Amino acid sequence: MKKYLKQILILVCLISVLILPYFVFASTADSVIGIMDNVAGGSYETSGVTEYTFAEKLGLIVKVFLGLLGVIFIILIILAGFKYMTAQGDEGKVKESLASIRHAVIGLIIVVGAYAIWYFLQGVL
Repeated sequence: MKKYLKQILILVCLISVLILPYFVFASTADSVIGIMDNVAGGSYETSGVTEYTFAEKLGLIVKVFLGLLGVIFIILIILAGFKYMTAQGDEGKVKESLASIRHAVIGLIIVVGAYAIWYFLQGVL
C-alpha cells in the first residue's frame, strides 16, 4: 500500500511541475525593455494587463487540458516502453505492454482529433 501511495504522490508532484509553466504569464524580453524605456522616459502608460473574453478564457482552458493530455500520453508511452524492454521474453508482459502502447496511441489520435475540432470551432465562433 505504501508503495502505491508513494508512486501516486510522485506522479502528482511530477504532473504539478509539468503543469506549472501554463500558469506563468510572464512578459517577453522585448516588451520588458519597452516598458523600462517608457518608465525611464516618464511616459509609462499601462501595466500591460488585458482583459480576456469568455472565448479566449475557454480556449486557454482547452489548450491547457489538451496539453496535459499530451503529457499523460508521453508518460504512458514511456511506461509501456519500459515494461516492454523489461519483459525478458515473457509473452504475457510483452502483449500487455504492446496493448498499452496501442491504447496510448489511440488516445493520442483522439486528443489530436479533439484539438482539430476545437480549432475549427474556435475559428467559426
